[in-house]
Amino acid sequence: MNSINKKEIEKFSKIAEEWWNPNGKFKPLHNFNPIRIKYIKENIVKDLNIKSSNKPLKNIKILDIGCGGGLLSEPMSRLGASVVGIDASKKNIEVAKFHAKKNKLKINYKVGSPETLKSKEKFDIILNMEIVEHVDDVNFFIKESSKLLKKNGIMFIATLNKTLKSYALAIIGAEYVLKWLPIGTHDWEKFIKPIDLINISKKNNLLLKKMNGMKFNILNNNWSVSNDTSVNYILKLVKN
Repeated sequence: MNSINKKEIEKFSKIAEEWWNPNGKFKPLHNFNPIRIKYIKENIVKDLNIKSSNKPLKNIKILDIGCGGGLLSEPMSRLGASVVGIDASKKNIEVAKFHAKKNKLKINYKVGSPETLKSKEKFDIILNMEIVEHVDDVNFFIKESSKLLKKNGIMFIATLNKTLKSYALAIIGAEYVLKWLPIGTHDWEKFIKPIDLINISKKNNLLLKKMNGMKFNILNNNWSVSNDTSVNYILKLVKN
């Protein structure tokens, strides 16, 4: 078995050169990124009782699954973490490696997926951000991801809820009306309800500690953490 969906990989490989263009095809992700970074950092610092410093994630081992061009891996590295970034797209990894080298960041990028990663060590933190809606088998993907996480380690999963509102906003609105994303970026059939994702995680020794929504305010072009999980949501899970 494998979790890789070849059509999804091809789709993102075609636009891999756009990853670091803040006004390109990944512009919505660039706008979204600051709130993701803040949320991850604050939750790790709080849970692990880390003292305030300019490198609060020092000595923390992070695995960024579906890392793309490195939009999350790089900030985590700058915060002091030891980062491994994996992606099934070779082009994405090439872009990520080039950008990290240019910025003198030591990030271990590899082409692969959770089931193909040959890692002897387990990670303190695993990031599965905006990836589960693009994999072939969510249950298998979470199972293999969980194997790579230390006991009491934290996994963050961010994705899209399967609601009529998410179809209207994330697909019709973002792709067809506002043209924020290339048409076909998302498949509503692959969106997943929080309860289903929580149950899959629980089966794989991951217990829910926190769930939040991520809400976009079109008037001020700003993302914020909210209680509204009807479109974007994020789970914080701890390995049992």
